[in-house]
Amino acid sequence: MALIETKDLWKTYEMGAETVHALRGASIAIEKGEYVAIMGPSGSGKSTLMNLIGCLDTPSQGNYTLNDKDVSNMTDDELANIRNREIGFVFQTFNLLPRATALHNVELPLIYNGSSTDERKEKAVKALTRVDLADRVTHKPSELSGGQRQRVAIARALVNDPSLILADEPTGNLDSKTSVEIMRLSDELHKQGNTIIVVTHERDIALHAKRVITILDGQIATDEQVTQEMRNAIH
Repeated sequence: MALIETKDLWKTYEMGAETVHALRGASIAIEKGEYVAIMGPSGSGKSTLMNLIGCLDTPSQGNYTLNDKDVSNMTDDELANIRNREIGFVFQTFNLLPRATALHNVELPLIYNGSSTDERKEKAVKALTRVDLADRVTHKPSELSGGQRQRVAIARALVNDPSLILADEPTGNLDSKTSVEIMRLSDELHKQGNTIIVVTHERDIALHAKRVITILDGQIATDEQVTQEMRNAIH
């Protein structure tokens, strides 16, 4: 059974008198432990698909199963619960609390699920250690570089031991050198057994994954395994 399975997913918006089909019958399956990139230009539907996979939105029609749970018709509260337990999010803008330390930022998902203070601290320190920030636990975002802030965000995504890490343009606000470091960290996390989906419009970032799904006009245009030749062609 796939970790993620979407069948004929549609997302339709009413914009005044106009009907916009942001997603048109997308069907994909992603196994546990896969490292997949979802690519496409602006307006292609990739962000809509990410929002559905991340349980941030529900489809207009079709089915979505995550870890054997049908999430297509869940209530907002049920979706919030699934998000907290099953998915670790990494955003382009880091989404860190500016006045909180790295440790407290990473603890946040554990506060929502009712973990004890000691358990929160232990898990947060462990997650920060995994991203090489054990010496920065008391630093606030303003005291960290862009790359370090994104590492804090990745540690926060890892802290609940989620089924899936969902990264939305994770290098979008970083320079090229730092982007390489963050993608190297993603490669390492995948080797440790994490299932990772990266949403990006940059081909060189997508080719860190083992499989690339391309979306155009709300439909799956291609779904291919990444080869070494494809990676070599970028450099």
